[in-house]
Amino acid sequence: MSGEHHPEWLVDSETPSVARMYDYYLGGKDNFAADREAADQVVAAMPNVLEFTRANRGLLSRAVTMMADRGIRQFLDIGSGLPTQENVHQVAQRAAPGSTVIYVDNDPIVLTHARALLADNPLTTVIQADLREPESILDDPEVKARIDFGRPVGLLLLAILHFIPDEARPAEIVARLRAPLAPGSCLAITHGHRGEVTTQVEEQVRGAYGRTGAGDIIPRGIDEVMTFFEGTELVGPGLVQVADWRADAEPSPPDMSRPGFLAGVGRVI
Repeated sequence: MSGEHHPEWLVDSETPSVARMYDYYLGGKDNFAADREAADQVVAAMPNVLEFTRANRGLLSRAVTMMADRGIRQFLDIGSGLPTQENVHQVAQRAAPGSTVIYVDNDPIVLTHARALLADNPLTTVIQADLREPESILDDPEVKARIDFGRPVGLLLLAILHFIPDEARPAEIVARLRAPLAPGSCLAITHGHRGEVTTQVEEQVRGAYGRTGAGDIIPRGIDEVMTFFEGTELVGPGLVQVADWRADAEPSPPDMSRPGFLAGVGRVI
C-alpha cells in the first residue's frame, strides 16, 4: 500500500482537523478537544451544519448506488474522511459485489482508521495523497494497479473542493482528475455555499476552519460550482441542495437562502 504508515503519536491533536470536525458533526467519537471546540464554534454560528453534513452521507449512498446501477464497478473517493456508517465500499459492494474502491486522504488519523477497517477487504484500499496535487493521485501505484481508466469510474469529491482556494485553481484540478475518465464515468460533487448569512456568521465559520490544517473554507455559488462539471452532463435533478438530490427527481432551482451543500452528479460524455 502506498504512503507512509503514520502511528498515532504523529497525529496532531492540538490543531483542529476538518475530517475529525466532520466526524463530530456526524456524532462520531474519533475527534479531539480542539476539533470539538472548532466544530462547536461553527455549530453556534450555523446550527443547520449538522443537518446538511448528515444529508451529505445520504447523498453518498444514493449517488454510489446510482453509479453501480449504471454499471460502474470502480470508485475513487478523494477526501474520504474518517470511516463511518455507509462508506463508499459498503454501498458499492452491496449494490455490485466485486466493486473496487480506493479512498484518498492526507490526514494521518484517517489513514490509520481506514487501514484498520479495510484490512480484510482486498477490493478496497486507502492511499495518502493530496487533492491539490492531482498527479500524485493518478500516478499512485495503487491507483494504477487497481483502476482501469479504460472502463467507467465513479469519482467522488464530496465536501472537499470548498477547502481549495481560488488561487489553487480548483476547476483545473477537477479537470485533470476527470481527463482520464472513460465515457460513462460519473463525477459526484458536494460543495458548501454561504446562503444569506451575515458577514459576522461567515467570519465565525471561516475563523474556525482557519485554525485547521486546511486553512479556510471557501463557499461558492451555483455558477462557480457548475464550472467543476465541465465535460460532463448533469444527471438527475441537476445541481440542488444535498438533501434534494435523487437521480429520479425533477430538476428544480436550489434554495440558496440557507447555508448548506450543493450536490450534483455529472456523467462523463
